[in-house]
Amino acid sequence: MKNLTDSFVSLGHWPFAGSFGFNTDILATNPINLSVVIGVLIFFGKGVLSDLLDNRKQRILNTIRNSEELQGGAIEQLEKARARLRKVEMEAEQFRVNGYSEIEREKLNLINSTYKTLEQLENYKNETIQFEQQRSINQVRQRVFQQALQGALGTLNSCLNNELHLRTISANIGMLGTMKEITD
Repeated sequence: MKNLTDSFVSLGHWPFAGSFGFNTDILATNPINLSVVIGVLIFFGKGVLSDLLDNRKQRILNTIRNSEELQGGAIEQLEKARARLRKVEMEAEQFRVNGYSEIEREKLNLINSTYKTLEQLENYKNETIQFEQQRSINQVRQRVFQQALQGALGTLNSCLNNELHLRTISANIGMLGTMKEITD
């Protein structure tokens, strides 16, 4: 490592007169070198730098134009989307209102149908009750009639003797015979 530092230190002790070498005096050489390099760069690099800057400017302008076109398209799509949203919201509101009115209508129809069904059931119930009452009345009448007939037969059997019984039978046979003649 010492050899490496010695070689740099020895560069600083080169003689100044008549020889070609490095001048290590920074204050004397840097402004001159910089002015030469900047002058060469300006002279030769002006066209290249100008072309690079023009190309960059055109790309930036194209990008801005494309962005503006995309922004215009996006704004147009946004307006279309907003219009569709408003339309859908109006349709949704209309469906909601129609749905509520349809629900109310169905509710009223259901109530009316239920009342009609209840009335029919009430009528069927009343008809069934009347039918059962009539049937019960008829059964009671038949029993009363049967009991009255049995009582009358019992009374007749106890009151009639054989002779009276035979005369009643003969009279009934005679009445049946005359009825038969009349119908013939």
